[in-house]
Amino acid sequence: MNKRYLEAKEIYAKIGVDTDKAIEILKKIPISIHCWQGDDVGGFENKLGATGGIQTTGNYPGKARNKDELMSDYKFALSLIGGTKRINLHAIYAITDEKVERDNIKPEYFDEWLKFAKENNVKIDFNPTFFSHKYAEDGMTLSHPNKMIRDFWIRHGKTSREVAAYIGKMQKSPCLCNLWVPDGLKDTPASRLEPRMRLKDSLDQIYSVKYPKEYIIDSVESKVFGIGLESYTVGNNEFYQIYAAKNGLCCLLDTGHYHPTEVVSDKIPSLLCFNDKIALHVSRPVRWDSDHVVILDDELKELSKEIVRNNAIDKVIIGLDYFDASINRIAAWVIGTRNMQKALLNALLLPNDNLTKLQNEQRFTELLALSEEYKTLPLGDVWDEFLSQEGLDNNWLEKVQKYEKDVLLKRC
Repeated sequence: MNKRYLEAKEIYAKIGVDTDKAIEILKKIPISIHCWQGDDVGGFENKLGATGGIQTTGNYPGKARNKDELMSDYKFALSLIGGTKRINLHAIYAITDEKVERDNIKPEYFDEWLKFAKENNVKIDFNPTFFSHKYAEDGMTLSHPNKMIRDFWIRHGKTSREVAAYIGKMQKSPCLCNLWVPDGLKDTPASRLEPRMRLKDSLDQIYSVKYPKEYIIDSVESKVFGIGLESYTVGNNEFYQIYAAKNGLCCLLDTGHYHPTEVVSDKIPSLLCFNDKIALHVSRPVRWDSDHVVILDDELKELSKEIVRNNAIDKVIIGLDYFDASINRIAAWVIGTRNMQKALLNALLLPNDNLTKLQNEQRFTELLALSEEYKTLPLGDVWDEFLSQEGLDNNWLEKVQKYEKDVLLKRC
């Protein structure tokens, strides 16, 4: 241990915080890191890129063009990130030599990912892909008025859950299977109810098949609006929270999917009152949903505080979800994941029980004063110790720049 950490340890001990314990807890908190940052949500189906309510901006050189490049980049990113990691996949990352429609994907198409995950000591989470497809071009999938299209996507939802359950069984860890659809309308709808009733019926069919809980955790994800679907979203927050509660599913909160005046941190304790598990996709919205790389801002800190102070580390499933093509994609992975971990460490280093006691005793002057004082405690020195124990340091950018020169730029 270096001198600065020992001094920080003493400072935190004075307010009743054990920094060694905080570091050990942080090491065990899994962060599910999204594979789609590496190739701009392209997947392996075709070369067209993301469409249908999904948009990646920027043209930074070195995008992964195939499974070997994506796995190589992802592995390199993992080597620069400490703690417990998971890999978050979309259905469009199926690996097969034949052209297969999404309603017919099979578990074995993800065996190479399972092998990759085992070799790199990570577990896998999964998402069906309801965008970037000819049957999603008009912004409707599970709520589409055309039964043929609706049935196609229902089959995709079912096969995706089969894949997720298979992954969970093989890796001996439940696989989060998160369902998000882009469904909505660009202009004011004539009926808001009918598409939602169709969506409800589609979901009922998808979730009619039951799998063991030790294999799969099902979640549904809401949104305020999508690109080209600004006036009406079928699967809004109220719809999915009620559907999840009624059907015993997990509600996933994407931090970019709410009005700019809403904060997801406040939604976490509300859901914890009624749910054993909730899930997060952590992004950084700028005004509206824009999926910027996660930074260590106030809301990320508050989000992490609600997870830690409510003893919900084992109840909240944390995943990342952003796709920035304007900067080095590997750096984006490292920056976002490390910031998520820094925010969690910050929360672990607070005397949360004492602060709650001050609130309950209505000693609000002390609560405000101490909360502000704690903001300048030496978090960075404890973070450096965490990195050191994981065999890492803060000089990761030089390694990324070398990888860019030696590998990424040669793809251009």
